[in-house]
Amino acid sequence: METHHHAPLLLERKDIVVLVKPAKPTPSKILSFSTIDNDPNLKFVCHSVYVYKTNSGSSDNGSADHDIASKLNGKADPACVIKDAISKVLVHYYPLAGKLKRDSRDGKLYLNCNGEGVPFLEATANCKLSSLKYLDGIDVETAKEFVFDFPSKTDSGSHPLMFQVTKFSCGGFTIGMGLSHSVCDGFGASQLFRAMAELASGKSEPSVKPVWERERLVVNKSTQGPLQSPVDKNSLATSPYLITNDNILHECFSVKAGAIKRLKMSLMKECGDHEGQMKGSFTTIEVLAAYIWRSRFRAFKLNPDGNTLLCLAMGIRHLLNPPLPSGYYGNAFVGSNVVMTGKELDEGPLSRVSKLIKQSKKHSSTANYIWSQINILDKVRELDFKIDSDNGASMVLTDWRRLGLLEEVDFGWKGLVNMIPVPLKMFGFVYLCIFLPPCNLDPSSKGGVRVLVSLPRAAMAKFKEEMHALSQLGGDEPPILI
Repeated sequence: METHHHAPLLLERKDIVVLVKPAKPTPSKILSFSTIDNDPNLKFVCHSVYVYKTNSGSSDNGSADHDIASKLNGKADPACVIKDAISKVLVHYYPLAGKLKRDSRDGKLYLNCNGEGVPFLEATANCKLSSLKYLDGIDVETAKEFVFDFPSKTDSGSHPLMFQVTKFSCGGFTIGMGLSHSVCDGFGASQLFRAMAELASGKSEPSVKPVWERERLVVNKSTQGPLQSPVDKNSLATSPYLITNDNILHECFSVKAGAIKRLKMSLMKECGDHEGQMKGSFTTIEVLAAYIWRSRFRAFKLNPDGNTLLCLAMGIRHLLNPPLPSGYYGNAFVGSNVVMTGKELDEGPLSRVSKLIKQSKKHSSTANYIWSQINILDKVRELDFKIDSDNGASMVLTDWRRLGLLEEVDFGWKGLVNMIPVPLKMFGFVYLCIFLPPCNLDPSSKGGVRVLVSLPRAAMAKFKEEMHALSQLGGDEPPILI
């Protein structure tokens, strides 16, 4: 069932973008980045929107849940509270109040910690959040209204962080955050957002202290070798569909827990039929990644003789010895790669695809593999090598389900009901797929996964057919297209 909401929306933004500065003086210094941070494929801003339902109305017993104005020391305006929280959090995350720039000599990033501040914009919407279903199923063009891309790139660099707070007539609000992927990964973004909420609720400092220490993930030049790609670009499968900026569709599918359970059972049985009893079981990401990868192959109509690549972004925080500090908020992931011919992916047992993903994850968990991938990334930066996204044969999967993005992050209102990535800059890439936690508003989605994909218009219809077939495994309604 399609749920694209093209609701009439009138959004009034304030004319002035405010630079929110740290609440206290902060160090003035130049900071360098890790080898992973310097990956040219991370040169974009990730935009996301956090949706807060008003709790100022009646509770189950018919009385007001809390006196919000009193609880927030008289600051009933969400924009005021969040602006204050940003100012406080920048004392601890002071690098984010500076300017990001790339050195013209060696191409490496650096951050000028000058305390200039974070761009902040206020907006007001002419409707209730419920009329937009709390952005669950919002169309792309409407979603873009709740974030802003500050045109700040000057000779002094660009702002790595920016916010927009949009207030609705019901008292609910959204927080649109833009954060440079070169500075933080999803784990780091979640850590920052939680710290903001803690300081807004009255804590004097974040429960997790931020740690820069990007030198922990810088390669030793003496260990470097030639650039080795997981697959020869000339061997990649090709698609008849031309990919341009104006023909890419961004869609999100809600896969229920029942369908995932049935898929796991089906693949375990398939393993027994083809290869004998398998030790252990498949995880959700192993079965769903296999299914989505194959579905994309079919949707793109890739030639079966060419190669296809699945790259799973795998966190390494606890895989290193010693592990990274708990407050480390830089990029800390490497790619776990699986390569198959189109024929193997399309016609072979899907259980074999899941097994290859499982084996790749295990192989990629070793220190030798992790450092070999970081070495490769340094060569990627030197050559300014970009992932080939022109033909759909490569799929990069990132899993946001375990980042705590939809757990209670309380700025004084409670009521966090949804979080969505916004395809502003990060979704020009057809190779990118994101697994998201289900929206908090739908109890029937508990245990499920939202799958966010970007595909050429001509390929999307076939992909929808594949997702419909997946929903039938669980006896569910067709997957909700968000």
